[in-house]
Parts: sequence; C-alpha cells; structure tokens
Amino acid sequence: MTELEYMDRAEALLRSVETQCDRVNETTEADIDNQRVGGMITLVFRDGSQIVVNLQKPLHEVWLAARSGGYHFRHHEGAWRDTKSGEEFFARLSRSVSEHAGMPLVFLP
Repeated sequence: MTELEYMDRAEALLRSVETQCDRVNETTEADIDNQRVGGMITLVFRDGSQIVVNLQKPLHEVWLAARSGGYHFRHHEGAWRDTKSGEEFFARLSRSVSEHAGMPLVFLP
C-alpha cells in the first residue's frame, strides 16, 4: 500500500470513529467525549477511562489502546485487521467501547 492509500484509508477510519461517537451520544445514554488532535482520537468516558486510536504512519498501522490492552491494525483485504488475532477494527472498538461505557454499543465498518 502506498503512503497516500494508507492515509486515505486511515483518515476515513478516524472520521468514521468520530461520526459514530456522535451517533452513539445522540441515540443512547452513553456520554463519550471524542477529542481529535491530528492523527489521534481520544474517547473519554464518564468514569474518566479512555480509549485512544492513533495512526502509526511509518508502519501503515492504526493502534487502539483500551482497558483491555493495546491492538495494532493493518489494512488487509478491505478491512483493518488486528496483526495478531485478525479481528476487525470496528468489532474490537465495539467491545472496548461497551466495556468502558458499561453498556452494549456497536460501531460498524
């Protein structure tokens, strides 16, 4: 993947996370404060816990850090996949956000 392809796909992923946080806040009792600075989004929950999603440009990866651990994702066959488990990014994000928010929440690719 070229640098331009990586940035296009990674930026689309970050925009989707932001948009879906707004949707979750409007349609549920969850209160997720999402703050974006450059290639990093920090999701802050009522209890003060955080999830961080950030771009790792030299590696062409997207990293997610949550209470449950750190995850590295690479774009493969049309989706961002965990480099160890193969789990899709939004499936992992949904599980992490649900854990932090204390309610089931879904983020879609």
